[in-house]
Amino acid sequence: MTFDIDMIKKVYERYPEKVQAARNAVGKPLTLSEKILYTHLWEGNATQSYERGNSYVDFAPDRVAMQDATAQMALLQFMQAGKSKVAVPSTAHADHLIQARVGAESDLQEGINKNSEVFNFLSSVCDKYGIGFWKPGAGIIHQVVLENYAFPGGMMIGTDSHTVNAGGLGMVAIGVGGADAVDVMAGMAWELKMPKLIGVKLSGRLSGWTSAKDIILKVAGILTVKGGTGCIVEYFGDGAKSLSATGKGTICNMGAEIGATTSTFGYDDSMRRYLSATGRQDVVDAADKIADHLTGDPEVYENPEQYFDQVIEINLDELTPHLNGPFTPDLATPVAEFREKALENGWPIEVEWALIGSCTNSSYEDLSRAASVVEDAFAKGVKPKAILGINPGSEQVKFTAERDGFLDSFRKFESARIFTNACGPCIGQWDREGSEKGEKNSIIHSFNRNFAKRADGNPNTHAFVASPEMVAAVAISGRLDFNPITDTLTNEAGEQIKLSEPTGFELPPRGFDVDDNGYQAPSHDGSTVEVKVSPTSDRLQLLEPFQPWDGKNITGAKVLIKAFGKCTTDHISMAGPWLKYRGHLDNISNNMLIGAVNAYNMETNTVKNLLTGEYGEVPAVARAYKAAGVPTIVVGDENYGEGSSREHAAMEPRHLGVKAVLVKSFARIHETNLKKQGMLGLTFADKADYDKFQEDDTVNFLDLDQFAPGKPLTLELVHADGSKDVIVTNHTYNAQQIAWYVAGSALNLIAAEAARNA
Repeated sequence: MTFDIDMIKKVYERYPEKVQAARNAVGKPLTLSEKILYTHLWEGNATQSYERGNSYVDFAPDRVAMQDATAQMALLQFMQAGKSKVAVPSTAHADHLIQARVGAESDLQEGINKNSEVFNFLSSVCDKYGIGFWKPGAGIIHQVVLENYAFPGGMMIGTDSHTVNAGGLGMVAIGVGGADAVDVMAGMAWELKMPKLIGVKLSGRLSGWTSAKDIILKVAGILTVKGGTGCIVEYFGDGAKSLSATGKGTICNMGAEIGATTSTFGYDDSMRRYLSATGRQDVVDAADKIADHLTGDPEVYENPEQYFDQVIEINLDELTPHLNGPFTPDLATPVAEFREKALENGWPIEVEWALIGSCTNSSYEDLSRAASVVEDAFAKGVKPKAILGINPGSEQVKFTAERDGFLDSFRKFESARIFTNACGPCIGQWDREGSEKGEKNSIIHSFNRNFAKRADGNPNTHAFVASPEMVAAVAISGRLDFNPITDTLTNEAGEQIKLSEPTGFELPPRGFDVDDNGYQAPSHDGSTVEVKVSPTSDRLQLLEPFQPWDGKNITGAKVLIKAFGKCTTDHISMAGPWLKYRGHLDNISNNMLIGAVNAYNMETNTVKNLLTGEYGEVPAVARAYKAAGVPTIVVGDENYGEGSSREHAAMEPRHLGVKAVLVKSFARIHETNLKKQGMLGLTFADKADYDKFQEDDTVNFLDLDQFAPGKPLTLELVHADGSKDVIVTNHTYNAQQIAWYVAGSALNLIAAEAARNA
């Protein structure tokens, strides 16, 4: 079954005309990224060329996807938008709220029992507004999207930063906050600054222990966690064509870790094979008619330096397996160099847990290659030293892998645990025994992120990112510094053996199969469906509109916290146990900035309350200021808001009275989320001004009443001794975004328009 095939065909019918209009407007051959962007302009056919990295552009995405943790807030906002049905095909996926503890069956049932109120809410609101709902256990959103919805040349947005996974099937798929999703579901344009373009030319071919995961681990090491900010990464070359569709998805998925807007590949035979294998031959038939438009123009790939803002070349023949980490996904180390680097840095070498899964590496191909490593070790008499945990990407993947014996391969090791088809440990939904002790240790996983405390809540867990086959090899050896290319293991007979190179299947030889994929179709007419939210619930809370701006300067503001160093959305709004409150703004606000390091005392979750002179937890101090009518601001470092798309990291400060966030630089999604929620997201004109903020300062805005596009804002810092500093801050607000600020939020504008048209 192909979902939304009529929509896909309509997109393709207009493609040739739109691409030609774009080529005329731009005046030169087009990259694939440009083709997709220009064919999805809100205005229709392109009439002008937009400046990369500067022009704000309105787009018309083809679809929207939401995962349960972010869907709650997105749909609570949509309920305020005054619409009876979503304007574009949309889905919600229950994958974040199921904790990994014992194993799939018991964990899934426990997750359903604990989260029934939320799942029932999502089911009913999806039913009412025409949204497809993928029930708990159906799979991880991005794997399910790749299997069912992604299509070459399309554009989608999703309320999760790893929406970019769909680039594996040639989409421009972009992670956004819930307010952006509401715009599109409400039938409005979606705004994005025209991305710059990074071209990655892949030559050669992967072999042996090297996998598609190692390509993006290498790229992350080159570009760092913010090197792709504001950019689309487009992969091309013979090496790109040699990769499987799910391998391409892995690479695109982890592009979120370099800050990229998204990543993508041109339409090729691997995509044809995957689409056909997942029951979408009709998409192949339609795409083949316009295949030339679903990849970059030949001139682009022949002379990439002329068409991309930056070009990177990687020879896959020379690439070797990597381990990235700890604590940041861009610290890249080839496996052959890992032992020496680990000793230099004092990283724990022994590994207790090795984890395979997440939206990055949970495909049939991933499981088959990892299973081959386990089978080989078992056949050679080697027992695993670490516990191996597996999260299949979808019920279809799990069912097929079970049928074909791969899960039984993992079960040959008594320590192995097969968890639910859900995110699990990747997002902190892991009840790891002993993690509360805070002991220094190492784990290895095939996930995408490895921030401190992310997987198990222990700040001393050193998490390293690798391919599924490398994770399996390390699980068997029990050591991070094990290099399967050169090292041997001792089997039960005392013999030295080497593990054979992994083997696997791009696609199931006998095809995919599944009894129940977990999909719930919405009612054709949802007008009679009632969505219930109890006023006494601690899990769900109907939203109250944020207050509009009064048009005056903000004066008398206090610095709530001056965040030091890395401050990701995990630091601003932790996941793990806090996921249960994602639908209740007031309750989840009790985790606001509790992971951020306070530059004034280098501690977490302890800031000075200038009303009392005492120190307290960040949310409590923020509530005290709010109750006293004292505005607050947050000061931050580089790449503030890196990581997840979670708009809670913007909504919580808004809810607790923070008026502005002033940083050295922003991650793209978080800056947009702040704007959508009616907050000021500002950057230092001179980054050295970060040091001028003192703990006891009072902050006054001097010219906010003249807020305008391109006009810097001036702040006065009044220090405790009466001395003052005046600093200049920059912003990227255009006229539309200033209108959001004036109205109190973008949603307030949508609701007002809906009321006028009612």
